[in-house]
Order: sequence, then C-alpha cells, then structure tokens
Amino acid sequence: MEDSHPDQAPEDDITLTADALKAMGHPLRWKILCTLGDKEMSVGEIVEKIGTSQSNVSQHLDQLRNKNIVKSRRDANRIYYCVSNEELLNLIGTMRGVLCHTNLNDGYSSE
Repeated sequence: MEDSHPDQAPEDDITLTADALKAMGHPLRWKILCTLGDKEMSVGEIVEKIGTSQSNVSQHLDQLRNKNIVKSRRDANRIYYCVSNEELLNLIGTMRGVLCHTNLNDGYSSE
C-alpha cells in the first residue's frame, strides 16, 4: 500500500480511514452520497430527493465535508456539494455493488 503522506505515520492513516468509513456508514450520509453520485447538488436539491429537513441534511453534509468525503462551493446564497474525488466515487460504486441488498442475500450464509 502506497503511503500518500510520507510525514504521516501508518497508524494515523488507519485512524483517518476508519473515521471516514464510519462517517460514510451512517444510513442518512450513505443516502446522501448515493443521491449525489457523480453530480453536484445544492442542499435544497438533496433535501428534496431525500425527504428530510434542511438542517438535518446540512449537519450530515458538514460531517462528510470534515472527513474530506464531499467538497462544497458557494454560489451566491447557495452551497453546492459533490463527492470530493473520482477515487471515492469508484469506492462508493464498488461498495454499492458489493453490499446492496440483493448481493447480501447471495452466496454467504450466517451459519
């Protein structure tokens, strides 16, 4: 595994990765990420698609932004969000493909 931050200890990398996965693992945050996909959306557009309050979505977006999972930009009085990079988009797509409901019921039993 390549160390992308030479001045950062591997233990720090492990903690940062675990924290990012934990942030993505919250059901509403996962729904936000799946709703965003490869698009850029305003908070209002995300609220409309998800069906929860703007303050709730904003709080979860803030947590995703703090973990560098999404990035934001301001345009006048609106803030737009998108997944921060192509690698994360690929990871989210892979996780959806592997962990979606139909795949969880195939191949593995809890014996």
